[in-house]
Amino acid sequence: MAEVNGLKLEQRHGKSRVRVARVWKSHDGKYHFAEWSVNISLLSDCLPAYVAGDNSDIVATDTMKNTVYAKAKECSEQLSAEDFAIILAKHFTSFYQQVTAAIVDIVEKPWERISIKGQHHEHGFKLGSEKHTTEVMVDKSGTLRMTSGIEGLSVLKTTKSGFEGFIRDKYTMLPETRERMMATEVTASWRFPDISFIQLKMPNLHFLPVNLSSKDNPVIVKFDNDVYLPTDEPHGTIQATLNRIRSKM
Repeated sequence: MAEVNGLKLEQRHGKSRVRVARVWKSHDGKYHFAEWSVNISLLSDCLPAYVAGDNSDIVATDTMKNTVYAKAKECSEQLSAEDFAIILAKHFTSFYQQVTAAIVDIVEKPWERISIKGQHHEHGFKLGSEKHTTEVMVDKSGTLRMTSGIEGLSVLKTTKSGFEGFIRDKYTMLPETRERMMATEVTASWRFPDISFIQLKMPNLHFLPVNLSSKDNPVIVKFDNDVYLPTDEPHGTIQATLNRIRSKM
């Protein structure tokens, strides 16, 4: 945190969406694969860059990009997105004196090993659904904060869901129902050490009943819990966060 003319300045700069894929081959001949999109933000004391055009303390964002590939190459053993994020964050805070903290976000694509006749293929993969996410922050003292999660997990049930008993006022038009399709796309995150909090975001994926009629044909399609219009605009949102209450004893 720098001060200039009585004002405090906290700046960060970085490189976003650095895409890297890494293949490892184990001793049994099986291949392992990960694809990551890496975002890097560095907090640093580089006030001269802002007040005097002096970039001598600036880590170029292109250097950050190249560091991702170099560190991926150095990781000769398979590792998690969390471990790779920690390696990157610790590098930036230890290698550059002016960097006070590093934040590394990684989104991992959901590549899954293909199974053929119940056997896992040695080098064949398919793309799954939900993505694995992690955010690691490391400061100069070595203090580490890590949050992991998933995003894009779509789940659906075709029956035995309802919505009734809600507040009704002059703007309410939605009818109550005991039978509807329910779907959502789950985004979840949790923070270590242990699990200090869990957050869920679950927007509605709506499936609206379809009824079609015309002047000449009053019943083209009559809805019977069978034909729906999928839509997610606009959609309802649901979010909840559960925090661990720390004992004061």
